[in-house]
Amino acid sequence: MRALLQRVTAARVEIGGATVGEIGPGLCILVCAMQGDTEPQAETLAAKIAKIRIFRDDEGRMNRSVVDARGAALVVSQFTLAADTKRGNRPGFSAAAAPEDGQRLYDHFAAAVQAQGIPVATGRFGADMQVSLTNDGPVTIWLDTDA
Repeated sequence: MRALLQRVTAARVEIGGATVGEIGPGLCILVCAMQGDTEPQAETLAAKIAKIRIFRDDEGRMNRSVVDARGAALVVSQFTLAADTKRGNRPGFSAAAAPEDGQRLYDHFAAAVQAQGIPVATGRFGADMQVSLTNDGPVTIWLDTDA
């Protein structure tokens, strides 16, 4: 699985003008299930995200996790993280999981993040979403369970 984490002061996702998920300080997590990904990989990724120390401590150093900072997570499915741009000018997305597998793993991942003690809001798998966020820092981290 692939995830792009952004430390945020606030984030929300809208569908058709209606807010479907919103958080204050925490992480906006864009996530993509790849072909062959499994539930244990989703759980491993969620555990890594819960422990990664990218939040400021009292001295201003990135030394706290989202759990330590009592932050929330906005989890948004984004199959375009599977983009293959090696040839031509049009990205290919064939490495992304099939939609039914992608949705199952997205739902499992969101539940696994919540099981880590992080309040979770979500977008809607496969929907045309508008994501708004204020990146704090900015801090943006790329994670891939295959890396």
